Amino acid sequence: MNTPHVVVVMGVAGTGKTTIGPLLAARIGVPYAEGDDFHPQANIAKMSAGTPLTDEDRLPWLDAIGAWAHGRTGLGGVVSCSALKRSYRDRLRAAAPGVVFVHLAGDRELIEDRMSHRQGHFMPTALLDSQFATLQPLEADEAGVEVNVSGSPEEITRRAALALEDLPEPVQ
Repeated sequence: MNTPHVVVVMGVAGTGKTTIGPLLAARIGVPYAEGDDFHPQANIAKMSAGTPLTDEDRLPWLDAIGAWAHGRTGLGGVVSCSALKRSYRDRLRAAAPGVVFVHLAGDRELIEDRMSHRQGHFMPTALLDSQFATLQPLEADEAGVEVNVSGSPEEITRRAALALEDLPEPVQ
């Protein structure tokens, strides 16, 4: 039997990380962790005020997610994390070398529309431009897949699960 991957569901705000992450985890039979829960309170306050985080702000957050992912090595798991920059993904891989990424991607109009209908989330639509400006898509040497966010959550989850099946066995 294949060892489950530790998967980071990544992408800009509004792509559905918090929706697809738990669905994907349930589909592949592993635990899910909400990446936003790893943010220090200062980060949440900053984003709630419409101020983008700096790279320095993100370091403790990335380290906490990396520690969770490391603890799931050999067991599998899914965690949501924007992981917008290559350097952020490199930091996560340094903590958990076998981690793979599912990049939820879509056009700005669709994502902005979805964000405008969200209730109770601290990330305002106003920060979407900074998210797209920061985004560095997965590179050819990074373990992961890009999944389009058009369609229903179930369709997106199915596409993500099928794409993950094509990846090599996780590094232990």
